[in-house]
Amino acid sequence: MRSVAEQDKIKDLVLTQRLELAKEMMSECGVEAWLIISREYNEDPLFHALTPSHYPTARRITILLLACKGEDYHCYSLSMPDGDLEKYYVRDWDRNNETQMEALTRVLYRIDPKNIAIDVSDNFAYTDGLSAGLYRMLMKELPEDLTSRFVSADDVGIRLLETRTPLERELFPEVMDVAMEIIDNTFSDERIIPGKTSCRDLMDYMEQEVKDRGMDYWFEPTIDLQRHDGMHGDDCVIERGDLLHCDFGIRYMNLCTDTQRLCYVLKEDEEDIPEELKVALKRNNRFQDIVRENMKIGRSGNDVFEMSIAQGKEEGLRPILYTHPLGFHGHAAGPTIGLFSNQNRIPVKGDLLIHNYTGYALELSIVEYLEMYQRDTYIFTEESVVLVDNEVSFLAQGRDTMYVVGKEK
Repeated sequence: MRSVAEQDKIKDLVLTQRLELAKEMMSECGVEAWLIISREYNEDPLFHALTPSHYPTARRITILLLACKGEDYHCYSLSMPDGDLEKYYVRDWDRNNETQMEALTRVLYRIDPKNIAIDVSDNFAYTDGLSAGLYRMLMKELPEDLTSRFVSADDVGIRLLETRTPLERELFPEVMDVAMEIIDNTFSDERIIPGKTSCRDLMDYMEQEVKDRGMDYWFEPTIDLQRHDGMHGDDCVIERGDLLHCDFGIRYMNLCTDTQRLCYVLKEDEEDIPEELKVALKRNNRFQDIVRENMKIGRSGNDVFEMSIAQGKEEGLRPILYTHPLGFHGHAAGPTIGLFSNQNRIPVKGDLLIHNYTGYALELSIVEYLEMYQRDTYIFTEESVVLVDNEVSFLAQGRDTMYVVGKEK
């Protein structure tokens, strides 16, 4: 694990790259001015993606303004003085002689943008961070010829958040290694004692491990199991012959992971995982590859979903697909590729296109009838991946095997 000081330095280097990326995305989306405004303790979801490590909350009202007209690109702060923030933004508010809204009006007239993107959205949480009160303030205190230029920041906000900077792409495997180390320690004979250990015990262990390492998880770790009488979790005690499943995602250095792995608990007369379970994992991984092959730049999430499901069924699988973008957030900005609860085209979010330099949680499953359980069984898997130049690569090794515990010591 890196020290806090080292992590902060890295986060700030990523911020430098992200602000440069913002210029590219504003040009791509035809946005000439972009306002990100936050009140203290009610920050816009984009706030932490666009501020330095030592600027943890908005100060009263923080106003960030990105302006891009051709090659003319500037990052302004119409906020209270702050040395850390002003390493990245030019402060353009004379508090002694003008109000904050007067300063914003002055700067916007000087820039004279054709449009002004604000974080108000009907469909996306990431670009809906402008509070109702701040919106009313803008509409009341800015001239009408400026407010008439307001547009939603949906396009530019999603493009910025979904794109991983060069340094983030370099760091992602390191972040993944930390997550996998915790999974390795959890699905082990040291942690799992058949007949004694419960799913809840393992979840508590994973939560504590994350906290002890000075990190956080972006959703609570999940452990469940399948056996002959169905699926169980929480306080269920693990027994021999169970198929364990974890769902685990950490946030480290402003990057999120999302991983699901399987673990088999050997019966007393078994020395290895049953062959039909190995075959089921191979068939699941074939579906992973089908999805990866269909994830191409310019295709929509819905296109990838329909193509992958159809191909999986043609190959004799019973597939379920619910892949989502992954990066600065866990359920991140970008195209939705199916939902577990809705195996159909997803309006709006599924219509977003796949772009280069993006991350995904390759989340899916197949249903297989297993003789060992005398029932249909879900083969749940999820791998953190990155898409670069139409190649989808895994951030962790080991997808071809499942964990095994319960061997004679």
